[in-house]
Amino acid sequence: MVWAKLIAGSVLALVAIDPAIASSSLEQSFLQPMGPVAQEQSSHLLRVIGITMVVILPVLIGVPFILWRYRYSRPRGEYTPEWEFSKKLEYALWGVPIVVVIVLASWLWYSTQKLDPYKPLGPDPLQVQAIGLDWKWVFIYPEEGIATVNELAVPVGRPVELTLTTDTVMQSLLISSLTGQIYAMPGMTTKLNFAADRTGEAEGENTQFNGDGFGRQKFTVRALSPADYASWQTRGNSGIVLNEDTYATLRRQTVLADARVDLGLDKGAEPIVMTLGQADMFEQIVAKYQDDAAEPARAKGWGGTGMPENDDQRAKGGSK
Repeated sequence: MVWAKLIAGSVLALVAIDPAIASSSLEQSFLQPMGPVAQEQSSHLLRVIGITMVVILPVLIGVPFILWRYRYSRPRGEYTPEWEFSKKLEYALWGVPIVVVIVLASWLWYSTQKLDPYKPLGPDPLQVQAIGLDWKWVFIYPEEGIATVNELAVPVGRPVELTLTTDTVMQSLLISSLTGQIYAMPGMTTKLNFAADRTGEAEGENTQFNGDGFGRQKFTVRALSPADYASWQTRGNSGIVLNEDTYATLRRQTVLADARVDLGLDKGAEPIVMTLGQADMFEQIVAKYQDDAAEPARAKGWGGTGMPENDDQRAKGGSK
């Protein structure tokens, strides 16, 4: 098994030659883990490659050896035209794959239980609420009273509990170097628990196609030291309060640069930092999709529940 792990490590080394260099300086692969979740994913892949080498290597080595040993120019071995059965060979052909499947299934069960996204990774997790929009992400820090667009900052060493929903079509959040992929749907919430064990910057994205701006719906994840995270919390914001009116503007089908212009900021790729105007904003957005005859006006708040308005619709004077 040692040689199998060595080969698996060599394969991973070839695959993981800094894949992030291809498009940006942000960490983009679980092969460069920044936390325990991605580390377990990387270890699981290493184990799978190692055990599958038990099946693959004998074939890769055995076929050339047989061709050489029994070549036509210098044939070796006994001529046994009546041979049709070998108990040892049958045990090997059936036994090894069965053992491999059992081992792989056991490891998969173990990793699946360990990587349960709803399972907290420690006490006192940082509470963050994420809302998927077209085509941007809004992150709410209810305890800190701030909200950001396309930037998620977390302190190193403290577990994070991310609660997700979407205020448009179904979306799927992925931060490869920190955690796995999880879906979000309007009117529903899902949870994603993770933690960062080293400082750095990673790329997060929506992996569920949702229209023209899909390719630009990415965000930056900053894993900061506790001191730097405290400074990040107290840094100056854009002067915008995230309330029902500004949220309706963010809900339009725009990428980050256009959303900044709509909010009266300079056009650019810098994340937007805002003051949270209402503590239960996230709950209000989730609740507006709930069927409640006693509150029919609820669905009209916070930008409504219809298709978000885009630039073309606004230019033509259209409505949702």
